[in-house]
Amino acid sequence: MAPRKKASRLQAGGSSGGGEPVLRASEPKDYINELSHEVLCHIFRYLPMKDIMCMECLSRKLREAVTLYLRVVKVVDLCAGRWWEYMPSGFIDSSFLLLLKKMPDLEQLFGLHPRYLERRRVRGYEAFSIPGVLEALQACPNLLGVETSHLELVEAIWNYMPQVHILGKFRNRNGAFPIPAENKLTIPVTAKIQTLHLVGVNVPEIPCVSMLRHLYLKWVRLTKPQPFKDFLCVSLRTFVMRNCAGPTNSLKYVPLVTGLASARNLEQLELVRVPFLGGLIQHVVEDSWRSGGFRNLHTIVFGACKNALEVDLGYLIITASRRLHELRIQPSLTKDGVFSALKMAELEFPQFETLHLGYVDEFLLQCKMSHSELVKFGLADVIENPGIITDIGIKVVNEVFTNIKYLLIYNCPHLHNPHHWITDQSRWSRLVDLTLVRCHAVKLESFSQFIELLPCLEFICLDQMFREPPKGCARVGLSAGTGIGVSSALVSNQNSNNDNNHHHHHHEANLPPAAPPVNNNNNHQRAPPHNVPVEVNGLEEEDQEEEEEVVLEEDHRGAGPRIQPKAAERRTEVEDEAPGPSQPAGTPRPEDEEQAGPSGLVQRCRPAGAPGPMPPLVLSDSDSEEDEGLGGPAPHPAPRPAPSCLQQPASCTKGKGKTPLRRGKTPSPPAPAPAAAPERSCEKSCQVSSEQIKADMKAASESGRRSIGKDMATDTAEPPPRPDGGAAAPRAGVRPPGRSGPGLVRSAADPRGPAVRRPLLPAEDRPPSAPPSAPRPAPDPPPDAFVPRRPLTRSCTRSSSVPLVPETDLPPPRPRAAVRRKRMSDKSTSTSDPVTEDDHVQVLSLKSKNLVGITLTNCGITDLVLKDCPKMMFIHATRCRVLKQLRVESAPIVNRFDYAQCKKLDMEQVLDQILRMPPERNRIIYMRPMHQIDSVALERQLFQGPYPYHIAIVHEFSNPPNIRNKVRIRSWMDTIANISQELIKYEFFPEATRTEEDVKKYPRYPWGRDIYTLEGVVDGAPYSMITDFPWLRTLRAADPNSYARYDFEDDESTTIYAPRRKGQLSADICMETIGEEISERRQSRRGVFQRVVVLFLHHCDTPGEPVEDDYI
Repeated sequence: MAPRKKASRLQAGGSSGGGEPVLRASEPKDYINELSHEVLCHIFRYLPMKDIMCMECLSRKLREAVTLYLRVVKVVDLCAGRWWEYMPSGFIDSSFLLLLKKMPDLEQLFGLHPRYLERRRVRGYEAFSIPGVLEALQACPNLLGVETSHLELVEAIWNYMPQVHILGKFRNRNGAFPIPAENKLTIPVTAKIQTLHLVGVNVPEIPCVSMLRHLYLKWVRLTKPQPFKDFLCVSLRTFVMRNCAGPTNSLKYVPLVTGLASARNLEQLELVRVPFLGGLIQHVVEDSWRSGGFRNLHTIVFGACKNALEVDLGYLIITASRRLHELRIQPSLTKDGVFSALKMAELEFPQFETLHLGYVDEFLLQCKMSHSELVKFGLADVIENPGIITDIGIKVVNEVFTNIKYLLIYNCPHLHNPHHWITDQSRWSRLVDLTLVRCHAVKLESFSQFIELLPCLEFICLDQMFREPPKGCARVGLSAGTGIGVSSALVSNQNSNNDNNHHHHHHEANLPPAAPPVNNNNNHQRAPPHNVPVEVNGLEEEDQEEEEEVVLEEDHRGAGPRIQPKAAERRTEVEDEAPGPSQPAGTPRPEDEEQAGPSGLVQRCRPAGAPGPMPPLVLSDSDSEEDEGLGGPAPHPAPRPAPSCLQQPASCTKGKGKTPLRRGKTPSPPAPAPAAAPERSCEKSCQVSSEQIKADMKAASESGRRSIGKDMATDTAEPPPRPDGGAAAPRAGVRPPGRSGPGLVRSAADPRGPAVRRPLLPAEDRPPSAPPSAPRPAPDPPPDAFVPRRPLTRSCTRSSSVPLVPETDLPPPRPRAAVRRKRMSDKSTSTSDPVTEDDHVQVLSLKSKNLVGITLTNCGITDLVLKDCPKMMFIHATRCRVLKQLRVESAPIVNRFDYAQCKKLDMEQVLDQILRMPPERNRIIYMRPMHQIDSVALERQLFQGPYPYHIAIVHEFSNPPNIRNKVRIRSWMDTIANISQELIKYEFFPEATRTEEDVKKYPRYPWGRDIYTLEGVVDGAPYSMITDFPWLRTLRAADPNSYARYDFEDDESTTIYAPRRKGQLSADICMETIGEEISERRQSRRGVFQRVVVLFLHHCDTPGEPVEDDYI
């Protein structure tokens, strides 16, 4: 249907002097004025009151119709159904009275939401006041009800017009916390109201209101000492009391609970920070359940109720089992015993769907006030601890609630292995939505197995999960430091066959976190020697870990053996060691191996004749810049002494977690083995904080060995500190080198032990040694000398061969210049790591036949792998600091990717993975990078690559972020692709290809594509779109057609492309517009792809500081 043209007045041109009459077209017929008053009144029923009042001034006929309509109207809405808005402004007392006098039959007045009302009239001043509104309402004799949200107005109506009902939901709009003193409301017993929602109001008491059905109290201060003494609302269906400032005496809440029991139709009960008497609900339920008390509850919420007991919650659940839908349980009640007791009750919950464990009210999560400030403002004095439910309890949860669909768990640190939640009686067969928040001890691999076993799971939401362990934890055997749990070596005894040498640290990273260590006082008491540069060990957790110290290489004089500079250039460790009481100096030590303990590497003895473990592949990290040694067993094993003890001398202690852990180097080709093994030196720095942990370490070591000697003992004595406050005195047989520069020395008896830094003595203090030009040959390394392990990182392995000589023959190294970028301090609580590490690799693998989407927020995973997710449609990742890579093995229809504020995301790798997916869907990728993007390189990667899509790169520069373009693109990108699909399938249009041959065929810009740029400004911020989308330019330039919709606020001035403004609502309609371009492409034989990809880059975070955004 063609658009109707406006009738124009035509004027015939006559001679200027002629007296010919002027001919005009006939006047358009006024159909509205020909309608009857009855028809016009019927039309007015569908118009907002504001538009009806405007018609009074258009014509006499319309004014008469408006007067007739107002005379008979019974229901008026001043907000036109938009209850959240305010009524039209401009009213004063006299005009409002005039309006209501025109409506004598008015019965219900909705939308009486004035933006501002004066409390009283002022003589000579025209205003909109409460007395004026009351006078106007009293002018309507048949008025039954009024809808309003004004506190003082509703109280005046209750007082002066008690017969008038308060319609709809009364909710005051000026609520706040702290509670404003001017917000006051007194509820009379005769109040005719069904829904009362009070936020930030001072209320003396809650009386007996017989009509009240829904009562919401949030931030309400109850001012009377006995605010519930008359509480009795028999019609109540919903009672919500959240963070109210009421009486602190628990006994004063007894009338509240008994009054709630009298409400036989009560369906929703939410108590947050209500200090009722513990055990009270149990007794009230026992007295009232036979008469129907609490029997119809479908929602039960307990949050921060200080005195609530398990029996209170349990009795409510049992009583309401028939209709219970949703249950939210505060942390103190989130424990195994609650669900074990429910299981013993042998009840059925046929309608139960939603369970929230460890529930904490959102106000407490978002409030920036301290606990003392909340108490000062009248809230109950409650401090919540994390829930103590374990895997056993969660397993019972599904045995009790077999139909559960939605599970949310918040801050339960004792959950470890989700795949243990599934048993023959607990299959979670209907679970659709899973949300885990701050459950830090959950193991990543177990979680992946759990997801694979859930048959109906569709949505996963993970928030603050799988935190990356603090730097150095993997080195010293600690799990992530939440303050709960113990070392991964103690909890997970998986090292019985020494398979921990294979570096599967990502399995151990999610073990229960270790307790916070003792104060690291030793680190500060050790005075560094003179002229030795000492750095602050450790890392800044967020941004400073990439800062690395650049140290110039040094050249050694003479032809003697050189110490690898890379291994020594990281940090200056001052370590001297003394013999422990149980290991006198000069006695030979057995071969040892190390096991990760709570505070360091524990040396373990091996019995004589026991074969040494195969040296593991040692992977270094790019930040530490250490050369790693790949040690292999020597072909001729050396004879070994009998095992003496579990070597953990206190002489090795320097400070908790201060383990240098330098890599052993690959030795030079071994000479024939000597008759006796040389003296061993314990170069490993390890300290255990308590006797209990030492005993646990010994147990873990003994269970992990292949063979255990019966004469093992633990040496835990500590040597007296040196007078100068430094480390223990040097052990006999170990001599520090000279002082000419910081050097890296290694034990002569332990050629592949960890290298440590030592203070270098001045030349005059040095004992005589062989000249540098004539070094002694290095002793042979034992066949099973231990290579200390490192956490698994992505960096490539670096190995080097170092000739080792006895320490007495070390040549004096030349001093080197150290250039430091930044001194770094360690923020972690578990360890002070002397070596900069790469991020701990944590891989989340997803395999689920029904999974639709996953949302990650503040998670510590580094890799996301989609193994087999045939229904997966979206991935959202926000503020995942170490998330780097995406691997898509099988997820054919995933089409939305959101990566916001993921600092270390490897954009090239992620984009390549997405674009290499088979083109079965159009895809949109939204990214908010936190660093500058090389747009030229990005365009080259996407447009030149072998990606069979039409591609668009949108650069958005709005700050604060505006999502208008992002949302609009999703509405029309499919239309562009649908046009191409229609042409290929039904019009035999050539389809483009993008194979490796095509990539080689077009090595230069525009790489065989028709690339163009669209630029504009949206809400004052520029945007730029580089794309090869076909049809788009023609569609943007086309004139609106007959299907154009002008109720849509966007056009090309406010967004990239507004199809509804042009009437381009479908592919068929668009093809009528672009016929000429279709012909041109067909003649030039330029094919099109069936699918499109949009990369939307929002640059508001590029300075590196994340911008607050409500949308994420």
